[in-house]
Amino acid sequence: MATLKTVLIILLIVICVALTVIILLQEGKSNGLGSLSGQQFDSYWSRNKGRSREGFLVKFTSVCVILFFILSAVLNIGSF
Repeated sequence: MATLKTVLIILLIVICVALTVIILLQEGKSNGLGSLSGQQFDSYWSRNKGRSREGFLVKFTSVCVILFFILSAVLNIGSF
């Protein structure tokens, strides 16, 4: 069991570092003053954002966060 716990802790550390890097790579979500007046720009970039690098980073962040919470819960249950 100690080996499994060590592997899970190492995996958790790798996910934490990956999350830090991925979050720092993402762009800000603010739209400047246009967001205050409710203006929405329907450009090619905004419609196809899911297929871009930014879309990939958002999806990968979600997967890493889910893995982080699952691993944290599993490691916490094992400490009792």
